[in-house]
Amino acid sequence: MHIELRDIRKHFGPVKANDGINLVFEGGRIYGLLGENGAGKSTLMKILSGFQPPDSGEIVIDGQPQRFSSPAEALGKGIGMLYQDPLDIPAFNVKDNYLLGRDRRVILNYKTARAELDEITSRFSFEIDQQATIENLSLGERQQLELTRLLVGGAQFLILDEPTTGISADQKDKLFNSIRKLAWEEGKTIILVSHKLDEVQELCGEAMILRKGKMVGRTPVPCSNEQLVEKMFGQIPLRGERPVYEVGEPVLELQNVRIPTYRLTVENINLTVRAGEIFGLAGLEGSGQQLVLKACAGLVKNDQGRISLAGQDITHWSYQRLRTAGIGYIAAGRLEEGLVAGLTITEHLVLSQPSHKFFIDWASAQKQSEARITQFQVVGRPESLADELSGGNQQRLLFGLLWESLKLILLEHPTRGLDVRSSDWIWEQLYARRNSGTAILFMSSDLDEIIDRSDRIAVFSGGKMSRILDAKTTSVEEVGRLIGGQE
Repeated sequence: MHIELRDIRKHFGPVKANDGINLVFEGGRIYGLLGENGAGKSTLMKILSGFQPPDSGEIVIDGQPQRFSSPAEALGKGIGMLYQDPLDIPAFNVKDNYLLGRDRRVILNYKTARAELDEITSRFSFEIDQQATIENLSLGERQQLELTRLLVGGAQFLILDEPTTGISADQKDKLFNSIRKLAWEEGKTIILVSHKLDEVQELCGEAMILRKGKMVGRTPVPCSNEQLVEKMFGQIPLRGERPVYEVGEPVLELQNVRIPTYRLTVENINLTVRAGEIFGLAGLEGSGQQLVLKACAGLVKNDQGRISLAGQDITHWSYQRLRTAGIGYIAAGRLEEGLVAGLTITEHLVLSQPSHKFFIDWASAQKQSEARITQFQVVGRPESLADELSGGNQQRLLFGLLWESLKLILLEHPTRGLDVRSSDWIWEQLYARRNSGTAILFMSSDLDEIIDRSDRIAVFSGGKMSRILDAKTTSVEEVGRLIGGQE
């Protein structure tokens, strides 16, 4: 399958997301697509996969110009995209989600669905419980389901958008083995959109780099990471040293907390997070750390134990009541839980306010939006829709929506899918928060981030929490052993 992109252009108002991009892809190869957040990577891939049309330019497949009006049309021509946030419906079970877009009949063929799922999952050693609902699957399992649907749908050209963010090391190994098999044994073309340069070096044969909507280079890999970074940013970003801070009194306390769910029960959780402390939670996806964060945010309930905020019992408080008490929460699913597709930046700002008047002063709200956009360096305008922003700009917007004075911030994968410069910017904001005494509790699948950014670390494995580690004296190897269930 031979695909060409010819002079692809896409504007969002004054922002040139894609500015005359030309690319050629051959079958049986794995390509890396790199660029800082907002460089135009996701926009280009959404155009190629039929999610949105270009303003101008054309897609040529095996010499024939094509124009897609939907992802289904693109898949009909052999192009499928695995999005960073899989396209599924949480309340539906696995087979129902699988059949969406696959079977348009009134009575769905579950027997065929089961056979197709069994064949692909066996071929690629995927592990998917067909009876489970999507909301009870890990992100890695949801990706496996979406990849299965694309393959059965006839995809010969696969686009993977940040596929390893938030999944376990074991799931990543399975995914990479599947990618190699698809490209090298079955002749499919794979594009890996990623900010993780080591993964691009490990998997890809060529890297293509975008900067500010333009193609700035193509280079064979492996090569030096410094070479890729310099092409992405125009220079090698300097990293500042982590500031030192003396922690204060306890802010968050969990005592003998137990959280039961359909797939996993987290129990005997005892931890204290102090004012100005950054506390990291490590573990494989679905090991229990996310449940602890959600319980502290009032989104799931514990059936045993006590949760306290600054000495006050907040067990079973609602999410809204906890926000008012000074707890901010940023979920990993930016558009699933944090933002609302179809609403503008200004509308998000209005919704996020602590209190609301009967009539909204839209002129004032727009001025506040402009100030937040400047302060948090969001590439967008007050009227920009949240779902039109890049992943990095969505993350900046979420930070811009946090209330000014908070006792505790809870974070799931705070730098998920972000380039090195955007990641450093996020942590600069968090360091500024800690300097005002805010406690920070976060989870991340990146062990280097957990160790580099935390003061202390708790490791989760199968719903159990390990002893608490001092981040200054631990190592990736020690954390890795605890993740594997070894003491």
